[in-house]
Amino acid sequence: QVQLVESGGGLVQVEGSLRLSCAASGTIFGIDTMGWYRQAPGKQRELVATITSGGSTNYADSVKGRFAISRDNALNTVYLLMNSPSPEDTAVYYCYAHVLRTGGWGGYWGPGTQVTVSS
Repeated sequence: QVQLVESGGGLVQVEGSLRLSCAASGTIFGIDTMGWYRQAPGKQRELVATITSGGSTNYADSVKGRFAISRDNALNTVYLLMNSPSPEDTAVYYCYAHVLRTGGWGGYWGPGTQVTVSS
């Protein structure tokens, strides 16, 4: 069984910063892509950023230059540093990982963590 658990969400000011973390646990033989997605009220879930095991990154245009994704492969953990957030970044943030476990590869989601940006 594989589980993802996010942490670090909460209330942040527009001039502040916030770092989200997501740790994968369970019987894991490898992880290739990890990433962050978000869903605001009344909207569909959307990509924020992804990172491969080799460190290649991809960002949504709306967060380029403000957010930074990173990972620690030894800890099976992915991070999202949110700099200069705006109220439009308010959403539930979900962690995603593509994991090699018993039975092959599978995609997993965390339960989500709320991020609220206050002006």
